[in-house]
Amino acid sequence: MAKPDLSIFPQDSLAGKKIGLLGGSFNPAHAAHLEISLVALEKLKLDGVWWLVSPQNPLKSPEGMASFEERMTSARAMSPEPRIYVTDLEEKMNVRYTVDSVTRITSLLPDTQFVWLMGADNLAEFSQWKDWKKITQTIVFAIFDRPGYSTAAETSEAAAYFQDKEIPSAEAADLCSLKPPAWTFIRDTKNPLSSTDIRRKKL
Repeated sequence: MAKPDLSIFPQDSLAGKKIGLLGGSFNPAHAAHLEISLVALEKLKLDGVWWLVSPQNPLKSPEGMASFEERMTSARAMSPEPRIYVTDLEEKMNVRYTVDSVTRITSLLPDTQFVWLMGADNLAEFSQWKDWKKITQTIVFAIFDRPGYSTAAETSEAAAYFQDKEIPSAEAADLCSLKPPAWTFIRDTKNPLSSTDIRRKKL
């Protein structure tokens, strides 16, 4: 069997590391993306956060979507923290769905501990994602509060599905070492910005 090409990954010596994955269109990247990542680095005791810039989110219309290159540039400009890595992994792996991304990444790097980072607004609609239950069985989750979305997230189909797998946010540093499904809800994020709002203000 051919040895997998690991050069596509943004860090060397990943064995034993704790890495957060933040997926999105980043159309454009904004301060709330950065806030989630910085809080995740602190609360989850991560070694790094990878921003997975999506070539094209299957749930979003291509209309109004900036080019992939523009969105990569936007993300790089927003992430001065050296432990945040803006990546084109999904483009390089030729995947469009999160289930395929996390399955591929975790299988190629079995000695690295990964956690999926998600805003509460995305958890509220998570049950619309392809094979969402499989995703919860593949990677642990950290959900971050977004103003106006807490109730919708906590009463969502996804939250109900694995509510008995939630750990207290005070134990978030242990999350990466747990076997999926496992998740926590972190309420330290308060930035209300969204890419949609930013685009509307530019019109």
